[in-house]
Amino acid sequence: MLPFDVGIQLGAVWDEQSVPVRLGGNIVETEARGLVLFGQLEGFSPVRLAFAWSRSNRIPVILGQTNFFLEFDVRLCRSQMFFEIAPRSSLGS
Repeated sequence: MLPFDVGIQLGAVWDEQSVPVRLGGNIVETEARGLVLFGQLEGFSPVRLAFAWSRSNRIPVILGQTNFFLEFDVRLCRSQMFFEIAPRSSLGS
């Protein structure tokens, strides 16, 4: 998910995005469109990331299943209060 103002700051143009995205839960009535950007975490190669770009600013940036978790392996150890992000298939190597 990507709030409207963040998409604008990244140079996206709302009217150029033609793929509607259906949201759920308490934001089901919020208009959203698909947006694909290249993103880079420090120390990693750039990857294509797909977002549901919302017409609202009342949502947080959420990196998720489409497709952040396909590009990166994420290990969360809540009891130890840390998480680790690595390029896919490199954790535990």
